[in-house]
Amino acid sequence: MEFKLVSDYKPSGDQPAAIAELVQQIERGAKHSTLLGVTGSGKTFTVANVIASVNRPTLVLSHNKTLAAQLYGEFKNFFPDNAVEYFVSYYDYYQPEAYLPSTDTYIEKDLSINAEIEKLRLSATSTLLSGRRDVIVVSSVSCLYGIGNPEDFHAVSIHLKVGQKIGYRNFMYGLVQALYVRTESELSPSSFRVKGEVIDVMSSIGNICYRIEFFDDEIESIWIIEPTSGHRIEALDTATIFPANLFVTTQERINTAVSEIYLDLGKQISLFESEGREVEAQRIKQRVEYDLEMIKELGYCPGIENYSRYFDGRRPGTRPFCLLDYFPEDYLMVVDESHVTLPQVRAMFGGDRARKNNLVEYGFRLPAARDNRPLTFSEFEELQNQSIYISATPADYEVEKSEGHIVEQLIRPTGLVDPPLEVIDSDKQIDSILEAIDRCVKNDDKVIIATISKMSAEQLSKYFDNIGIRNRYIHSDVDTLERVQILEDLRAGLFDVLIGVNLLREGIDLPEVALVVILDADKSGFLRNLTSLTQISGRAARHRNGRVIMYASTVSDAMRQALEESNRRRYVQTKFNLENQRIPQQAQRSGAGQSTLLASNESKTPIINLYEQGSEEQQKGIGIAADVGAVYITKESLDAEIEQAKRNMERAAKSLDFLAAARFRDQMYELQKLKERGR
Repeated sequence: MEFKLVSDYKPSGDQPAAIAELVQQIERGAKHSTLLGVTGSGKTFTVANVIASVNRPTLVLSHNKTLAAQLYGEFKNFFPDNAVEYFVSYYDYYQPEAYLPSTDTYIEKDLSINAEIEKLRLSATSTLLSGRRDVIVVSSVSCLYGIGNPEDFHAVSIHLKVGQKIGYRNFMYGLVQALYVRTESELSPSSFRVKGEVIDVMSSIGNICYRIEFFDDEIESIWIIEPTSGHRIEALDTATIFPANLFVTTQERINTAVSEIYLDLGKQISLFESEGREVEAQRIKQRVEYDLEMIKELGYCPGIENYSRYFDGRRPGTRPFCLLDYFPEDYLMVVDESHVTLPQVRAMFGGDRARKNNLVEYGFRLPAARDNRPLTFSEFEELQNQSIYISATPADYEVEKSEGHIVEQLIRPTGLVDPPLEVIDSDKQIDSILEAIDRCVKNDDKVIIATISKMSAEQLSKYFDNIGIRNRYIHSDVDTLERVQILEDLRAGLFDVLIGVNLLREGIDLPEVALVVILDADKSGFLRNLTSLTQISGRAARHRNGRVIMYASTVSDAMRQALEESNRRRYVQTKFNLENQRIPQQAQRSGAGQSTLLASNESKTPIINLYEQGSEEQQKGIGIAADVGAVYITKESLDAEIEQAKRNMERAAKSLDFLAAARFRDQMYELQKLKERGR
């Protein structure tokens, strides 16, 4: 099946040229292409058109869950008849296993797996292995972490055909090996029910229920049924039942793996004993032998991923299998916000290795645990096929890989041009800023001020408070969901000036902002390099009268380059508007208003009520979700509140609102701390 793009809009401005050039580069075999698209130019729509033209399975790589969820929604709208899948980390919260030698502290792994996201991950891998070509998988960088061997996943999958002689009991054994659970009651995902010679199976992703009817050892019929009533919906000639977990393997591999683990355990014990480290030797012996007993009896154990190399049949030091191994060789990769995503890919391996080294060194894990890891950057490059990098500020890596040939998309559908950049001596900045803010406030416009540090953001906020300017500040110490609430309050007109450090860049849609102020613009460092200056300036690009003021004592090289690039883009955009008689139109918000996962404008309204109605007191607005340290929390209510926070976290993650999920997770942690202190 081919991709079918559905949209009320047609490519406009320089989108048609960008689409044609990208498609041409792909068709002539270019390994790397870069799309330089300014803020608000419709880069996602351009990519959708490219995908529809080249008709290849596509991986869209994003640098965080929230943006991945946004892209997933957009591509689902563009391709409603095709397979658009979502693959991100399935943890609502995750505390990795670690050991801190300096304090002799062992931190046990603590996690909560989101069942709905796990289904989406299984759906993505199952769809890729089904042979479909019209597949788009939108993923965070978690796709570069180890998952099961695709050969084993495929080998454990059960392929059925009417008339096939599979053996009634052999079929049930295959379901158990694929980690399905037999039940006598209502079917749930990854379960099956037996009635005589009829077996009902609910698929692992929970969207299809099969009924397989046998006559002796032969499959007589295959139906899709309604699981509750048993009503037959559609007759099938063939069906494939995929495993219930990405980490599945055959019995032969389990037997081989257990033998190899015993051998490596003996080597590690001998090593510790030869070094006189009896504590570590005893520790590794007890831990691994316990895991092996569970594997032999149940087929799995907690932390089984640390033994993945044995089950995969890999050599020591070799990379794990990951989602990229499930794609066909000719797949297309799209790297969104590549200037952020690629450095994140590059950094993942080092942090994981440092943590694993301590666990191995002190006898908590075998050396094979190091091979349960994310890909190194060189391994990532080896698995890349043809790739498109998307960014308003491509880094040197993308430019070099694209051999300097950059596809530009500078024209916005709204006709808006880049905001002009102005440089003012920092000695005059206070009076100048106050005058500029006053003009914006009179026009009911909003202002963003980018500072160089958290302290300066807070100090400037206090100064504005003293002179009566409505403002808020935002930086890394402000928790995740509160940041979103602050942005919503800015849009709602509850204040006029937003002060921040490095959080006012990618992915923020604020058409209300008419002025961006950059303080200490001439400082050196990543906060004031060309990429940062351009990204921060882009926050004023959605306003018809947007402008940017950079306050500095001198003009740095980064400032000079930003000014030159801004002038170049403005020239191209203005020329296009004049030639096509286009009048710039004010951009509108892409969202539908305030997030339904946020409270009302009163910051103390408990957001927990948006998910579940708690006690009568909570429904009246005095629940604990807004402030877990409030005096009205009783000891008797803590267990119930912890469980409620957990349920809300899971429901928020299920709806793909990871910002809200993170807030509920933090509340749960705070409540658990209160309980431990005996309050």
